[in-house]
Amino acid sequence: MLRVALALILSLSLGIMAQAQETPDRSATGGAQTLEDILARQQGQSIDDSFRRDDVGDPGRAAGAMNQLGTLGGLSDPEVWRAVRYGSAEVKVSSGGEVASVLMQDGGMKWLAWRDGPLRTYGGWFLIGTLAALLVFYLLRGKIMIDEPMTGRTVTRFKAFERFGHWLLAGSFILLGLTGLLILFGRIFIAPYFGKEANATLLEVSKWVHNNVAWAFIAGLVMIFVMWVVHNIPNRTDLVWLRQFGGIIGKAHPPAKKFNAGQKVIFWSVIVFGGSIAVSGVSLLFPYELPLFAKTFTVLNDMGIPGLIGLEQLPTELSPQEEMQFAQGWHAIMAFVLMAIILAHIYIGSVGMEGAYDAMGSGEVDEAWAHQHHSIWLDEMKEADASAPKEATPAE
Repeated sequence: MLRVALALILSLSLGIMAQAQETPDRSATGGAQTLEDILARQQGQSIDDSFRRDDVGDPGRAAGAMNQLGTLGGLSDPEVWRAVRYGSAEVKVSSGGEVASVLMQDGGMKWLAWRDGPLRTYGGWFLIGTLAALLVFYLLRGKIMIDEPMTGRTVTRFKAFERFGHWLLAGSFILLGLTGLLILFGRIFIAPYFGKEANATLLEVSKWVHNNVAWAFIAGLVMIFVMWVVHNIPNRTDLVWLRQFGGIIGKAHPPAKKFNAGQKVIFWSVIVFGGSIAVSGVSLLFPYELPLFAKTFTVLNDMGIPGLIGLEQLPTELSPQEEMQFAQGWHAIMAFVLMAIILAHIYIGSVGMEGAYDAMGSGEVDEAWAHQHHSIWLDEMKEADASAPKEATPAE
């Protein structure tokens, strides 16, 4: 169900919801494209191209093999190439598999225009807007300080293997985010200033890093899920935390267990969005073994969801190239969303809150910090420590 919902959002973002244009009168051109068609296409508008897509000849009208047009079976050269372009030609290849049978992929330019246009523009401004909002919040709120005096007594917040899992996930995601941004924005921010050769070298390295560090990200994702899922189940305490804005806005310090409601939102965002990024990334690494969208679109069509929101039937027969285009688009959208969430997480864990970094730095936090932000957890730790059997001291 989650994949169905995610794919529906992707289909909307890729412009499947483009409104149909009125079919112009093509009688003056004998059924060929008109000036209106050309201008509409140049302006990025959706046009009904069935007048060309379906104009691929009629083999039933084929002349004899010795007569004119006989060798093409009633098809002219333009009709053959139109069939190749729109994927309706019967193409057979001796090697290369299914991908080699796609000689001309008509949707490639539409995908490229979307990637170089809306994806870059909205994704880039989304990250810039997130950074700007965090800066404004810091200027207005300042750092969240510890109200009580430091006790000098510390409690173990996260053990070594927990910190390892966190930093494995965090470090790999930062590398993936940076290399992904270089791949997406390198042509417009690096090539014009450092040259195309430098950009090509940088992108080649970025692609290698991106493809290989992805496995560390997946391993870290599995680790934090196994370690912390039991602590991130929502409970009534979270409602109090949310009602008091977690002390981030205002001076209240609501009680919390090992993870408060805000941290639970971060956790499940990482699991859901990170998991989606991981699955679509693996699909891109193995595009012919793990197609995702044709079956998903079939389920959506069977449920009648496209019609409910005014869409036409979603495509259910996708070439490997089209599967990769959908997967790359969804991969990038989810990555932008998760990057914005992680920027907020980094802010709170560094300059936004006094003492927060110690939890993942040394793993030890002062009891005053723990009491202010995770009082229920601190009480549980003290109770467990008090009930633990003490080691006997040998008599001298």
